[in-house]
Amino acid sequence: MTLGLERGVVRLVPYDPAWPRLFGAEAERLQRIFEAAGLRLRVEHMGSTAVPGLAAKPILDILGGYPEDARLADYVRVLTSAGYEHRGEQGIPGREFFRRGDPRSYHLHLTKIDSQFWRDHLAFRDRLRADDALRDAYARLKYDLAQRFPRDREAYIEAKGPFVRDALGAATSTGDPR
Repeated sequence: MTLGLERGVVRLVPYDPAWPRLFGAEAERLQRIFEAAGLRLRVEHMGSTAVPGLAAKPILDILGGYPEDARLADYVRVLTSAGYEHRGEQGIPGREFFRRGDPRSYHLHLTKIDSQFWRDHLAFRDRLRADDALRDAYARLKYDLAQRFPRDREAYIEAKGPFVRDALGAATSTGDPR
């Protein structure tokens, strides 16, 4: 299976065991570029492609974290020179969004390390990885929403919100430190 999703389409594909390898290659490429620029970037695989067995849109989601004292403009400059298109916050304060590929194959979400955005995305990923029943319930929801909103990504994303919030609430109530 290959990466890439046409603009304006919600399309899910079965989990591809190549996704972690593809993430690893892109993370390594980014680490080299940032090291050459003298900047520290922490990179995590997030989103559905980071959860074994979970269907996903065929786009790798990357969480990029920068230190509290870093200049955001330096990170934006390096990412754009690495082939990523900067799309701004897109309605999520504290997160800068980037995409790469035609069709889109990589999304990078840039935020401060340990920000609420950082913690929530890693906590949700980790909950799905640890709980097959939760992962499978999320997959069923995603397939249902993809059928309901095949050309409306914003509605698809918004409709997943209650599930995500519930899962994050369960992580907190079970003593998960994230």
